Amino acid sequence: MTEPRLYLDYNATAPLRAEAREAMVAALGEVGNASSIHAEGRAARQRVEAARGAVAGLVGGDAKLVTFTGGGTEANNTVLTHAWSFRGQPHRANFLLVSAVEHVSVLAGGRFDAAKIRSIPVDGNGLVQLDALRRMLEAMAAEEARPLVSVMLANNETGVIQPVAEIARLAHEAGAVVHTDAIQAAGRIPVDIGALGVDVLTLSAHKIGGPQGVGAFVRAHEDLTFGPLLIGGGQEKRLRAGTENVAAIAGFGAAAAAAAVDPASTKVWEGWRDAIRDTISSSGAAATVFGAGAPRLPQTLCIGIDGIPAETLVIALDLEGVSVSSGSACSSGKVAPSHVLAAMGAPPDVAKTAIRLSLGWQTDEASLDLFATRWRRVLRHVAPGHIRAA
Repeated sequence: MTEPRLYLDYNATAPLRAEAREAMVAALGEVGNASSIHAEGRAARQRVEAARGAVAGLVGGDAKLVTFTGGGTEANNTVLTHAWSFRGQPHRANFLLVSAVEHVSVLAGGRFDAAKIRSIPVDGNGLVQLDALRRMLEAMAAEEARPLVSVMLANNETGVIQPVAEIARLAHEAGAVVHTDAIQAAGRIPVDIGALGVDVLTLSAHKIGGPQGVGAFVRAHEDLTFGPLLIGGGQEKRLRAGTENVAAIAGFGAAAAAAAVDPASTKVWEGWRDAIRDTISSSGAAATVFGAGAPRLPQTLCIGIDGIPAETLVIALDLEGVSVSSGSACSSGKVAPSHVLAAMGAPPDVAKTAIRLSLGWQTDEASLDLFATRWRRVLRHVAPGHIRAA
């Protein structure tokens, strides 16, 4: 009998939830353009609006301020623009400030020219250096520049959670607009756009058990808006042209409703994450947990084993039926070391050992024993000298 696989790569993509699949199948079984005024169109519109409400609920937002996109990367590219307006008046952002550990879709700068992008340094745990950000904002204020500040809520590789509320406070005092990429945080920790104090946040369905290829940006208030990335139609209140993908949006809404954060589950995830850490640490050579000194997502572990390249472990674990990652799935196939770990000051020989294990809604306690068994098997094959005698 074939042994079951153990999927520990939720930060790359989560398995599709049954609720999302059912919502999508139901939508695919109907006809209707959500912009049409006939009965079929109105039914499609109802599915979109129900999903809009569920996504808003996931982040404490207002449904009318949720705009659907073709994914998280599109959402990030849409909001990273200088063309903002406040109460109908131009509110142009001259510079883009991004943390050094952002997702590549944010580091690329969206619609900002490369010369207008500035990197905010982080410390050894991957946390934004607030004093450095303060100095950057003060220097720009002195030049009467108005920046857009973009700092992710939780890092996709390390799980480190940024002090976004404090970052937003500093940025707003300097007259900046603030965006946070909440794609990895939603469904893992409580997210409240009002408590964070940001102007806009971005989301992706497939990280929470929805379908791939659909995301959203959520604004905190109607008065502040920006020019659309995709033009040519009046859909999504003219903030994103193109016929809505009703089935995918319905699946996103169902996943958002199912992914509401339960504090008890969060504590369970944290315990399981640390149990996996202990299994790895106790099995042999010295282990490095990246971001260990900072608040982290309860289900994300970025860890390296001294002397064993990440690629070796990822392949060996895959052969043993365990799916993990060696960094962001968006950067797979690249030989260059992680920009996240480099920004944290990790030496190259240490950074190249980093693997990421991320848990999710299908993970259970039995997964821990299964991982421990397979982990020891892997070490016997790739590094027998690392096995500690029982």
